[in-house]
Amino acid sequence: MKSYLWARYHEAKRSTDAVKIELKLVPSIMNNLLNPDAIFSNNEMSLSDIEIYGFDYDYTLVFYSKHLHTLIFNAARDLLINEHRYPVEIRRYEYDPNFAIRGLHYDVQRAVLMKIDAFHYIQMGTVYRGLSVVPDEEVIDMYEGSHVPLEQMSDFYGKSSHGNTMKQFMDIFSLPEMTLLSCVNEHFLKNNIDYEPVHLYKDVKDSIRDVHIKGIMYRAIEADIEKYICYADQTRAVLAKLAAHGKKMFLITNSPSSFVDKGMRYIVGKDWRDLFDVVIVQAEKPNFFNDKRRPFRKVNEKGVLLWDKIHKLQKGQIYKQGNLYEFLKLTGWRGSKVLYFGDHIYSDLADLTLKHGWRTGAIIPELRSELRIMNTEQYIQTMTWLQTLTGLLEQMQVHRDAESLLVLQEWKKERKEMREMTKSFFNAQFGSLFRTDQNPTYFLRRLSRFADIYMASLSCLLNYDVHHTFYPRRTPLQHELPAWSDSPSAFKAPLLQEAQAE
Repeated sequence: MKSYLWARYHEAKRSTDAVKIELKLVPSIMNNLLNPDAIFSNNEMSLSDIEIYGFDYDYTLVFYSKHLHTLIFNAARDLLINEHRYPVEIRRYEYDPNFAIRGLHYDVQRAVLMKIDAFHYIQMGTVYRGLSVVPDEEVIDMYEGSHVPLEQMSDFYGKSSHGNTMKQFMDIFSLPEMTLLSCVNEHFLKNNIDYEPVHLYKDVKDSIRDVHIKGIMYRAIEADIEKYICYADQTRAVLAKLAAHGKKMFLITNSPSSFVDKGMRYIVGKDWRDLFDVVIVQAEKPNFFNDKRRPFRKVNEKGVLLWDKIHKLQKGQIYKQGNLYEFLKLTGWRGSKVLYFGDHIYSDLADLTLKHGWRTGAIIPELRSELRIMNTEQYIQTMTWLQTLTGLLEQMQVHRDAESLLVLQEWKKERKEMREMTKSFFNAQFGSLFRTDQNPTYFLRRLSRFADIYMASLSCLLNYDVHHTFYPRRTPLQHELPAWSDSPSAFKAPLLQEAQAE
């Protein structure tokens, strides 16, 4: 049986090596891969039905350079020291853009950061306390397994509230927050400083919030706009294309008026307001979509709030706060004729699709880099062999004699090492935004539920006409695929009969 199993292994390996040769000999294969500039569909949707396009501002209409997260990290770290009396020694920690990924969960009471899949299972090897990985055995002991019960998961908007001990970080702005949490945890742990994890979480959260609401981030960007904003001439091209086809457009953002105005003047032009039928700032999403009580206020050219009662939302004007119910009443815009784009799955998209029937588009900047990695020859080869090896394990597990079990154990070890390698292709600590080892991530589960379409940036719209219909791929369900053990005789051939005869 040992000889038979290794013969099967080497036969499968040769088949995989043939894929490598084919990739090199047939360049068209490498030229016909996943398109990073494509739009992907979770739900069938025709742009012919869309009359009104809505947009968030940050990380939707405008993208920021890597310098912004360093700014947020440094400013929040200094607030911890100056206002919350944290040790000055934490100033030696600097922002690492390669540490965290979006969509991670943070256990507020245990002070650990982790990646969770769509079924609430923790991906082993992605649990970090401070800047160090927590051993699998400790994780299993901590959670009595690797499953996080529903009552411990974050609430609907990813927050830690009402008894939920987990916080999910869905915002791109949350990357420096996760890194700062981990750095301060690391300092306390390395120096044996006793601390309350709940207080640390709240202090870091408040410091990150203050970077925004105290205007630290806004002033820095306005003072050096070329440093922080990635100039995107394609943003204007997208808006101009939609305007040329008679589409109505609106902007709803949580950012303040002067900040948005300066950014839009930079990336679109001083006439940017002419492209939008309605502009709403400091909307306080997601409350904007649920709170019926807050009226709109008009903002004049000097940024002063006016007290006039709003009877109509006028083109060229900027409005503050308000609520969606009043917005719908004043505009008459309804349901599936509206397509709204945003980067935050919860704050931007969830309520719109669940409660109001709008169509939704998620902007996922990480998508472009992940697809480029998936298109590499190394990734394709690795995944081909990983899947083949997994198939071998499923088929050959029927052999339970001592020698066979040793062989299977070697294969499992190799499979585990390969999984770790594929994780590091994307991020050394946490891997892909969209997958754990084999399951979709919790992030992808929410993306699939709340976004009709998703893409790396708005510029992807330029690749499609305004009548295009997006059709989701019919991906096979598990019961619609043959099991590896039921596949044709490639792995069941004469060698098994020879081994049995021997």
